[in-house]
Formats: sequence, structure tokens, C-alpha cells
Amino acid sequence: MLFVHNDVVRNILTVKEAIPVLERAFQDTETGEAIDRPRLDMYMPCEPPAGYYRWGTSEGTSDGVFAIRMKSDIISWPDRNGARTEEKYCVKPGTWCGIVMLFSCANGEPLGFVNDGEISRIRVGAAAAIGARHLARQNATKVGMLGSGGMARAYLEGFCAVRPIMSCRVFSPTRKNREVYAREMSAALGIEVFAVDTPEQAVRGADLVATCTDTMSPTINAKWLEPGMHVTDLCEEEIDDACLARMDVKIRQGEGGLPLAEKGRIMRLIGHSPVAYVAGTAEQMKRLPAQPQSKPKIAQGWPNYCDLYYGRAKGRQNDQQITFYHNFGNQGLAFASIGGYVLKRAKKLGYGRELPTEWFLQDVRN
Repeated sequence: MLFVHNDVVRNILTVKEAIPVLERAFQDTETGEAIDRPRLDMYMPCEPPAGYYRWGTSEGTSDGVFAIRMKSDIISWPDRNGARTEEKYCVKPGTWCGIVMLFSCANGEPLGFVNDGEISRIRVGAAAAIGARHLARQNATKVGMLGSGGMARAYLEGFCAVRPIMSCRVFSPTRKNREVYAREMSAALGIEVFAVDTPEQAVRGADLVATCTDTMSPTINAKWLEPGMHVTDLCEEEIDDACLARMDVKIRQGEGGLPLAEKGRIMRLIGHSPVAYVAGTAEQMKRLPAQPQSKPKIAQGWPNYCDLYYGRAKGRQNDQQITFYHNFGNQGLAFASIGGYVLKRAKKLGYGRELPTEWFLQDVRN
């Protein structure tokens, strides 16, 4: 078995390389050669009085590899100037715990572990690029980016891989963060990246618009949208119904959450959790953020990637349409396909840390 850390993933995989791996996995769901179990979270009270413990998993299989992605987080939802964000850490602020465990579907053998940080960043960037490849105008050159974290970096890398991007305007609430993003991404990609002072300045005049934030509120005003734009998101809270009404073509990537009815301890839309089992007393559960009174009609009844790819749904028909790709779902599938690819490459190149497979086998029937 191998344990592959983030530094190895960073050295052997790019967003551009991940795009065909992920797209093939998406296509294989059509024939049943790949399958995905949507994300499911569990909430338990934790030590910090303002937070909650969250355990999250998603599962999938692709190309003969099964993966389960596991996350262990302390979650809080601070209110910053009237807008809630979701913050998380493991053990202490600045550290996180997420693991992808992979198995062979041929004989059940445990194949390895991969830190989920870099893979998660790369898979969302690759998925956003897949949406842009199929829906953005061919001559799209300008990006408007809301957010300046790792996901926003991967989105821009992905867009540059599928369109002739020449420039990007980026906004995030912290001036230093957006200025660092502009400087580093300009150097990394060889394009002009400018930090701007408002989200409207980032969106207006862009060909591709991406919102990659941890907010629980809409980030784009429908009035900023212009004919010909392609828009993609990271979390469904970022796009409201007014924006959806302006969009001519709407495609969802995959299923959002498990089709469980909300009842008792099963709750929907707790923070960024699509569906969760929630523990705690009535007093402890007061720590949780309020569920939205009205959920945006995002992805309801929309065609998905396979509908678009296999011709059951129409994509962009002209350069005046506003298109939208809901970049959410298929998480387990993404970790299986990209995780399996990373494991094979690491093994071939001699990277990663060896773990004895026998540590994970036993002679007691379970």
C-alpha cells in the first residue's frame, strides 16, 4: 500500500491532466461502469461552544477502483458584517484532516491512502473546466473570479486549459488575499490577473464568471450578468433565484445530496451540508446556523453532464446566451477516478510512503 501526501500530489498532477480523467469517469456513469454515492455528513457536539463536530463521507468507483473520502472537522459559522461563512479546522486552526482510502474492485485489496486537500482542489478545478469546455464561448478570454483561495486557483488553471484566457479580475473581501492571488496566478499562468475592489468590478465584462467562496449568501447580483457569459459556482448558496432566471442554459454536474426525506435527526442545508444526521441536545443544537427559509431552485429538474454530453440536452446555441454549470456532485466519483490515477502515477514514479498491506488485513471474519 501507499500513503500519498499532498506534496506528492502537487508534484505529479495538474488540473489540466485531471480533466480527461474526470470527464471519462463522468461519461462512464452512463453505462454503469462508474457510480457515485453523494456526500453525507454527521454532526456531533464538540468542545468549542460556538461550533460542532462534522464527519463527512462520499464514495464512488471508477476504472476498477473504489474510494471513500473521509473528513473530520470542527465547524463554525461566524457572522461577518451580516454575511455568514463556514469555517473549519481539525485539532487547531490552520490544520485539517481529510483522507481518501482506495481499494481494488477486483479482489478487495486496500491500495492506499491519499490526503484529500490537493485532490479536492484539483477535482473541482477540473470539473469547472469541463463545464466551461462544453458551455463557454469558444472565444472566451476574460475571467471574473470571486474568491482567492485554493479552489479559485484551480478554477483559473482549469479555464486556461480549455479556453484562450488572457486576463482575470479577482475579488475577495481581504485585500491582501486578492492581491497575492493576482500576483501569483499571473506568474504561474502567464496571463494578466488584476485585483479589484468590488465583486461587481470582477464580474462586469467577463466571459467566464466563477464564484469560489465559503459564504452562505449569494455572491452575484443578477444585474451584473451580461449576454454571452458562462457562470459556474462552488456552493449552491452563491447563486440566487434572480440569477437563475437570467440564465438561458443550466446544467448540473451530478446529484447533489442523498435523496433522504428531512425528518427528525435527518436535516438538510446545515451550513454547506446537503444532508446530515445531527446529534445533540436541543440546547446544543442552537449552535447550528439557521436553515434557509427559501432555498434557491438550483439544479431542480435540470439536465446533467451526461444529458449534455450524450445529446439529450442542448448546450450553448449562440454567443448571446448566458450559460451556467452547477459544479457540484459526483464527489465520490471524482475521488475514485483522480485518486486512482494519482496512486498509479505515484507508484510508477516511486513516490509515496509504503505501508504493509497486511496491517489492514485480518484473519477474524468481520
